[in-house]
Amino acid sequence: MSRHPHTKTTDVAALRIVDVNDASGSVREPEWLAKSEAVHRQLRPHLPSDYEGKMLRVFAGGGRLCAAVRDGVVVGVAVYRIHENTFDGKHMYVDDLVTDEARRSEGVGEILLDHLQKLARDAGCQAFTLDSGTQRQRAHRFYFRHGLTIVGFHFSRPMSER
Repeated sequence: MSRHPHTKTTDVAALRIVDVNDASGSVREPEWLAKSEAVHRQLRPHLPSDYEGKMLRVFAGGGRLCAAVRDGVVVGVAVYRIHENTFDGKHMYVDDLVTDEARRSEGVGEILLDHLQKLARDAGCQAFTLDSGTQRQRAHRFYFRHGLTIVGFHFSRPMSER
């Protein structure tokens, strides 16, 4: 049963989280990495055709990927990293958090978010952070409902000509 009134209830017992790689970056579950691609591309359609190669580079830089799986199908993906900086200290940064478009409002995002926050607490993180595109109002409502707040702006400038 969901704690949040805007989230439909679903059989959360049938949902499991698969950690695709370990803290060293080694892929432990290569089949789930491949199965995560379609859902991940719903958020990041610009990922290169060599998805595995791209993710291996992300993992080499400290990235981790976990997949929410129901009935043998990936229904959500999270990419995150734990690192330290001068602002937040040791913290978890979530690169990507996406639920399959066909599975939104079924509690998948909430379960992934809870899983990530537990990992962050267990790792001794002082903060849990993520960026979200300004156009993603539905995602922003989800984050607000789950206690996240806006603490700043993220500025960016491409370093190559387009």
